[in-house]
Order: sequence, then structure tokens, then C-alpha cells
Amino acid sequence: MKLLLSIILAVTMGSDSVLFEAYQREDMTVWKEYIDSYNSQLDDFSQLSTFNSPLLYEYGYCGYIIAEAKKEAKRYVVNFKSQISNLPSQLPIGHYEMYMSVVYVYELRLHESIHPLKAMSLAKRATQLAPNDPIVLSYYGTCLFYAPKPFGSKEEALKWFEKAQPLFQDPKWQYCWLREANEMYIQQCKQKLKE
Repeated sequence: MKLLLSIILAVTMGSDSVLFEAYQREDMTVWKEYIDSYNSQLDDFSQLSTFNSPLLYEYGYCGYIIAEAKKEAKRYVVNFKSQISNLPSQLPIGHYEMYMSVVYVYELRLHESIHPLKAMSLAKRATQLAPNDPIVLSYYGTCLFYAPKPFGSKEEALKWFEKAQPLFQDPKWQYCWLREANEMYIQQCKQKLKE
């Protein structure tokens, strides 16, 4: 019953706190229902410039279902790419480049295309366009964290996560799942660098 209530709240209210709590519980069914509901009424793009826009949740959900090797991953990535491709001027500065980088990374992981250098280039470009956006900075850190040498490194990734960290302290990011993910990556980088 509690799960059903969480899903209803997230879908009807788009409640960032409900979605954030689901992320903390690793309950991505709430995110799936929210994304599916959002996509079924995709005629209002006014939310795209908000701090925790539906696209930010879709980005996270696609990463989750790819990592879990879920069969529907390709469908969600195709839908995510379609939305990004149609909205470059409606996204906050740097987010188009970041999200297109995300798409290339997801397509690589799904064996749909091979554009790792383009993905890194777009991620770097996003940081140049939005040097004070913690989402963009953290995403670039994630790219560096997972990229093999010589393209990435945990040490370089840590610098980007630490650049994002104070920016995430603004109250507007209170329920942003990437704030918490950024903290997790900082700890992982520090641990790896100690080894």
C-alpha cells in the first residue's frame, strides 16, 4: 500500500521529495511510473528548466535499467534521445550537450552505437557552457570516473565532483538525487585513490 501511495504521489504531484526517497530506498518502480506518466502527457515542456525536471529522472532511470540489463532499456533510451533531440533550445544551458553525451554513453552500453570520444567531448563542452551547474559538473565527473585511461581517471573525476559539491548545497538541490550520487562518487574516488 505504501508503494502504491508513493507512486500516486510522485505521478500526480511530481513530488521531488517522494522521488528522492524512492531513490534512497533504491525503489525505481516509483521513478518508472513517474516517467511513464510524464511521457504519456508529453505536451507540456514548462518543467524542463526546473531543477529536478522529468528529464533528469529519465536520465537516472535509463542508467539504472541499463545496469540491471532490463529488456525495456533500449525503448527508454530511444524515447529519452527523441525528447532531447527535439528540445535543445528549451533546456538549460549546457544540458543539451550533457544529455546528448548521456545518450551516446547509453547507446554504447546497449551496443547500439560507438561514440565514446563524442560523448566525452560533449560532456566537456557542457562544463564550458555551464561552469556553475552542479548537475553538469557532476556528470562530467561521472564520465571521468568510468572512462578507461587515458580518457578518464578517479583523481580527475574527484576534482569535478568536488567542484559540484558546494553548488549542490543550495537548498534548491535538497531533493536532487544527483546531489546524493555526487557524494557517493566523492567517497568512492577517495577510497580508490587510497588503494
